[in-house]
Amino acid sequence: MHVRPYVESFLVNPEALNLLYGHVPDLGDVRIRSINLNWRGPTVTLRVDLPSFPGSAPQEWIDAGMDTVQCQFQFLAVENISLTEWNPPSVGSVEMSSWGVESRMRVIAAGRGVALRFDCSESVRVGHVSAFRIQADGSDNGPHLFVSKIDARRHTSLPPTDEKTFYER
Repeated sequence: MHVRPYVESFLVNPEALNLLYGHVPDLGDVRIRSINLNWRGPTVTLRVDLPSFPGSAPQEWIDAGMDTVQCQFQFLAVENISLTEWNPPSVGSVEMSSWGVESRMRVIAAGRGVALRFDCSESVRVGHVSAFRIQADGSDNGPHLFVSKIDARRHTSLPPTDEKTFYER
């Protein structure tokens, strides 16, 4: 097993995160909000709050009082899934490491309230990057400002978890 030092090496589209942070943030201390399992693909999509707010956040985000960045990581060709603990929102790390042959990797999300592991393709997609102001109870229910122009036109807050175009594509 070979652990790559940067999550960015697995991302097929890190541009939005690079634009905000200058790099892809470490996933060592993230809040995992949701896990979406989809038999098509099969895929696993993790919706996470990144560990820090970018120092060079868009002025619109600053003016709106946003303090947290959230995004989704979509993993493709998933197999060998094990989810033994899930009590959201959980705080933990998401680790990705090369595994086996044929451009495969192992993903382990572990921490307070989550114990998830699976094998998948080394190609991970980043999607639905947004900023929001975390609520006093820790929820992400308020308004979201999305990086993607399409997301921004379609959503002003998170859609319900059964919204397939948001959580599965």
